[in-house]
Amino acid sequence: MQNANSTPLSARRGAPLKGVAQVPGDKSISQRALILGALAQGETRISGLLESGDVHSTAGALRGFGAELTAEGPGRWRVKGTGVGHWRSPASELNFGNSGTGSRLVMGAMATTPITAVFTGDASLRSRPMARVVDPLKVFGVTYEGQGAKALMPLTLHGAKDARAATVHVATASAQVKSALLLAALNAQGTSHISQDALTRDHSEKMLAAFGARITVTPRAEGGETIAIEGPARLAGCNVEVPRDPSSAAFPLVSALIVPGSEITLPAILLNPRRTGLIETLLEMGARIEVQNRRVSGGEEIGDLVVRHSELKGVEVPASRAPSMIDEYPILAVAAAFAKGKTAMRGLEELRVKESDRLEAVARGLKLNGVKYEIEGDDLIVEGGAVPGGGTVPTHMDHRIAMSFLTMGLASEKPVTVDDVAMIATSFPEYQDLMRGLGAEFMERPNE
Repeated sequence: MQNANSTPLSARRGAPLKGVAQVPGDKSISQRALILGALAQGETRISGLLESGDVHSTAGALRGFGAELTAEGPGRWRVKGTGVGHWRSPASELNFGNSGTGSRLVMGAMATTPITAVFTGDASLRSRPMARVVDPLKVFGVTYEGQGAKALMPLTLHGAKDARAATVHVATASAQVKSALLLAALNAQGTSHISQDALTRDHSEKMLAAFGARITVTPRAEGGETIAIEGPARLAGCNVEVPRDPSSAAFPLVSALIVPGSEITLPAILLNPRRTGLIETLLEMGARIEVQNRRVSGGEEIGDLVVRHSELKGVEVPASRAPSMIDEYPILAVAAAFAKGKTAMRGLEELRVKESDRLEAVARGLKLNGVKYEIEGDDLIVEGGAVPGGGTVPTHMDHRIAMSFLTMGLASEKPVTVDDVAMIATSFPEYQDLMRGLGAEFMERPNE
């Protein structure tokens, strides 16, 4: 039985996809631009910001801390920050909607300021574990009250007074945990050292340097790296141009690869090596993806992608690649369903703590549409070939599950339905219009 407020949608096979796909600004960089702008002194001007539910939720929360955030046009924002250590206690709960990134990074940003804030969100966010972020922050002196052992929201966080620098090793390959610790270190006395075994997204490090933080990154002999950051920091407002999001680009990109006769262009896509694991994997699978007009913007490499329909083959995807494509495994599983042979995706434990248990959600969607697969521990093995389709996939309020299985429906033998698309607005509000503009055939379904 579907929720009365849900919006089901079906996708079916149709004509080749053609045209230019202007995907939204990168969500990770958009979130960080707002947060660092709110911590900086002076004014930060942002262009290309992702106008989505997640980003707007973070903006609302930052206003609660005393920063001034003003939208001046589509993607153009002005932020007047308070300076590091000068946030105030919000007068009411901070509702982050569906934004796990925004909520966890803001927890770090306030952790070393002696204020109190209550963090909450929608039903999906309230089911996601926050202990994995707030427990590491204890090294700086924070305390909190959450719901149960996983510290679910609503969560009350008490920032530390007179925080001292800390040395922390982050055991999980999580850019969110690492970034929260780096933001906390900004108002701690001395030099903090944050280390990880894996190389996760480094947008925080790049942007902190651009805002004037004293930060250095050193490779570790045993693998990974150690980041040293000095506090208390003085951040200065600056101009930020947000590149287009490779995670959003993944959906039209894979659609073009699997729909016969397709050719599309995706301009100005972020090509940070720590975000291009999906493109690297698809190229290994035989994808015809050409990068044109490579350039650097705001410290990040970008380029235009030309994508053509391709005959894909199964490959082995090593666990070491997971940090560079953790959000793209659902859409990779769809690509693998159309590839010849088996694709083995290793080391997907991080998928179990996303908006849904994405590993189980992907597996169920594959099964409902006649795709053979196996789960071995935290590995997913998909056997590709012709995809029957015809299933209705539960999305569990997860935008990436919804868009991934709509992609499947564009090339499967029978249409594929997802039970709700309302949550897609959290990351990619233009998704349906953009895909229809390329020629995708979507059909609205009545609630049953």
